[in-house]
Amino acid sequence: MDVMTIAMPALVGLIALALFFDLINGMHDAANSIATVVSTRVLAPRYAVAWAAFFNFIAFLFFGLHVANTIGTGIVSPKLVDGGVIFGALVGATGWNLITWWLGLPSSSSHALIGGFAGAGMAKAGFSAIVWNGFGKTAAAIVISPLVGFLLALLLVLAVSWIFVRSTPFSVDRRFRQLQFVSASLYSLGHGGNDAQKTMGIIAVLLYSQGLLGETFHVPFWVVLACQAAMGAGTLMGGWRIVKTMGSKITDLKPMQGFCAETGGAITLFMATYLGIPVSTTHTITGAIVGVGAARKASAVRWGIAGNIVIAWIITIPAAGLTGALAYWALRLVA
Repeated sequence: MDVMTIAMPALVGLIALALFFDLINGMHDAANSIATVVSTRVLAPRYAVAWAAFFNFIAFLFFGLHVANTIGTGIVSPKLVDGGVIFGALVGATGWNLITWWLGLPSSSSHALIGGFAGAGMAKAGFSAIVWNGFGKTAAAIVISPLVGFLLALLLVLAVSWIFVRSTPFSVDRRFRQLQFVSASLYSLGHGGNDAQKTMGIIAVLLYSQGLLGETFHVPFWVVLACQAAMGAGTLMGGWRIVKTMGSKITDLKPMQGFCAETGGAITLFMATYLGIPVSTTHTITGAIVGVGAARKASAVRWGIAGNIVIAWIITIPAAGLTGALAYWALRLVA
């Protein structure tokens, strides 16, 4: 493969690899959308993944493509992107996703992709390849998005507890079992809106680098549909190892708490997607789940499990970046 201009079969292969990453992303992150609604027994797992997959797919109807534009032009300089950089990005991200999925760790698919992309870009052109403004705000979101999810979920629990203080536990449980259908839908919309756009950006910048989009970077509609469909299909496959970690190992959830975690997480994702910030849906919902647990008491949160998750967050970008760089160099050796 020529790493500057690539043949059509190689281009198709890279697009297929990107869609495979999107599929793995949906499978890996299915827990984000369904862990709370499954752990509270509002929906059985097979129905929960179908519910989440549907809202993952239709997310493009509700959001602009700000996140896709950030990924396509705001992480690695588009003029330096070629087939080799995209290959390294996708291998780094997919490899790290599969490793953390196997270990049952809810790491960030988003940051795995960004790490792989940045690593492959630096392997080609050094630090000058990075668009530091876009990369910086994405890195900052590692801290900000779970913190916002935590605070919103905590405030929602406190507000709901005050509003329903005179209600019986049975009536509260029944009401929030119904409301969780709404909150799970909103979270799945936010997940599909933010996460699928990252792969859209990767495919679009690949097409742009090959001169197939003309003078102006944009995301073709067929790319939008393909990425949303791949994300939904991956969610249908489920990520059961991570569902268990997210839904029960961090803290025990009741329907009211599940509703508050999903709603707090959804609000965070909606804001980030509107601002064009590619946040981690995994980080966001984990922060929200910790928030609802901490609203009861600090000891309700299993901080050891949460600590292991944070460690996975910290090492995701450098680990995927190293893998992406190695993949780029390996391709250069054989190309």
